[in-house]
Amino acid sequence: MLALAATSTSAFAQANNGRSSSHHVCSRAAAGSVSCNAIQIDNQNGRVTPHATPSGLNPADLQSAYKLPSSTAGSGQTVAIVDAYDDPNAESDLAVYRSQFGLPACTTANGCFRKVDQNGGTKYPRGNASWGQEISLDLDMVSAICPNCHILLVEGSSTSFASLGTSVNTAVKLGANTVSNSYGGNESSGETSYASYYNHPGHVITASSGDNGYGVESPAAYNTVVSVGGTSLTRSSTSRGWSETAWNGAGSGCSAYISKPSWQTDSGCSRRTVADVSAIADPNTGVSVYDTYGSSGWLVFGGTSVASPIIASVYALAGNASSVNAAQSLYTHTGSLFDVTSGSNGSCGGSYLCTSRSGYDGPTGLGTPNGTAAF
Repeated sequence: MLALAATSTSAFAQANNGRSSSHHVCSRAAAGSVSCNAIQIDNQNGRVTPHATPSGLNPADLQSAYKLPSSTAGSGQTVAIVDAYDDPNAESDLAVYRSQFGLPACTTANGCFRKVDQNGGTKYPRGNASWGQEISLDLDMVSAICPNCHILLVEGSSTSFASLGTSVNTAVKLGANTVSNSYGGNESSGETSYASYYNHPGHVITASSGDNGYGVESPAAYNTVVSVGGTSLTRSSTSRGWSETAWNGAGSGCSAYISKPSWQTDSGCSRRTVADVSAIADPNTGVSVYDTYGSSGWLVFGGTSVASPIIASVYALAGNASSVNAAQSLYTHTGSLFDVTSGSNGSCGGSYLCTSRSGYDGPTGLGTPNGTAAF
């Protein structure tokens, strides 16, 4: 596999005269709808300038950081990506990413890639450049973590919970072992009416915890999903070779409406606590993504939109989706996770709900993957 050097936070700043910045790709969601959780690095004085070559973390970096058997596992598994709107360049952009990093081709022709509308057909919704970037990010992260997996892209017709929930049902119906949802909307009293869309025993459903710091979003709040928080991931001189802290943008907290699953035992929240597990999400330590629909080349992305497809793909590498109950197995295999013990995502009186500590905490859950044993 081709291994390119990762660009560090300081390198971004140096390249842009100390003025590196980032922005949310999608606008904030209206009531009853969701927003994608992707964040893009602005390269030059607040402008987005695609790179000619990759400049973020690449597949070899991510596989190394999380000690994954990516080259040998994942055959026979399907990871579904659920997003809103159509990306007409999804397959061709995916081909460039996989070729760049020496990953096997994943195409419609060879049976590895499939794109459907929310009902499983080919009447694709209208295109949307922002969600097109989200789609590219999601597809590239599945490729990075599980290059032997098949990929199913299900495109919802809108950003409504009903549309995207229908897409999740379709993904499961079409045989996905794991389903990643890199989006979220504000909690509301009506969110319980959409919970059944995300309840599929025998299939792992992951959902990003959000990119606005301390606070809870749905579908990450549902107790039938694996709620995925975010970290900052950097190289280090430790034996692992990498270090992580909680990313200050990751969502976390105590759900206002969803009941606590029996396997979650933290005492500071009587209902569902977000998150369960985490992975890289800080855009300043972000990942390489190739996109030509919302942009025109190589970009660097962060957000918990990165973390959700990573975790869905780690579950696919483990191959146990049919026998695990949502996030329950994580809570009985904490020794097979990297505990993240520093960092915060907001103000909550010093509580573990927003501040990382040894063991379980809100922003990073139980930690990040250390191989696949916890999954």
